[in-house]
Amino acid sequence: MTVWESVLLGIIEGLTEFLPVSSTGHLILASHLLGIKQTEAHKTFEVAIQLGSILAVVFLYREKLFKDVQLWKKLIVAFIPTGILGFLLYKIIKSLFSPYVVAFMLILGGIVFILIEKFYRRQTHTVRSLDDISYTKAFLIGVFQSLAMIPGTSRSGATIIGGLLLGFDRKTAAEFSFLLAVPTMFVATGYDVFKNYHHFQIENWITLGTGFFTAFVFAVIAIKFFLNFLKKHTFVPFGIYRIILGVLFFLFFL
Repeated sequence: MTVWESVLLGIIEGLTEFLPVSSTGHLILASHLLGIKQTEAHKTFEVAIQLGSILAVVFLYREKLFKDVQLWKKLIVAFIPTGILGFLLYKIIKSLFSPYVVAFMLILGGIVFILIEKFYRRQTHTVRSLDDISYTKAFLIGVFQSLAMIPGTSRSGATIIGGLLLGFDRKTAAEFSFLLAVPTMFVATGYDVFKNYHHFQIENWITLGTGFFTAFVFAVIAIKFFLNFLKKHTFVPFGIYRIILGVLFFLFFL
């Protein structure tokens, strides 16, 4: 993989990590179109550059993250299901990194988003800020997040859907999804790099650093766009986009 390819993948990661469209799915498709093989080193690259996107959340929400102890307690509670299942099922999860699994989950998730929006309009939204989130609901969001270990599901998509079903308004569901990514992806990335660092050579670390920085910059842009988008729009466009992308996966990989 060249430096320019790592820049392109970093842009894709940054723009898609916090949108409910599966950053992993986009990276797999882009890598395929660029002719980059899905080696262990490249799979770890795809996971590790997500940390650049996560640092964008730390940057944008630094005051809340550094001052709100109660928020951190809720994030830790929400992280527990994913942390336990991710550790126990690590090898199984890695084996699921298949274009066909991604395509199926993209389409399924897109249909769910469209159906959820129909239900959401009739629902009473009792959680309108991060302070309104109970520990029970935080844990349940974590259960939804654990579903995103299946590639193509989308971590942000799973947690946002969970939030909508639990009575969160759209903005709060999105923001808690962003913040929950901080402990989740720090641990996931660290563990993945630790397990696979021996696959990396010097040039791999250079491309990783490039992709990491690029993902950070474009994630900041994506988060700001997403929050402004949700002020006037629903998640239906993302559902339609996921279905289209899933169909493209089948066309490219079959």
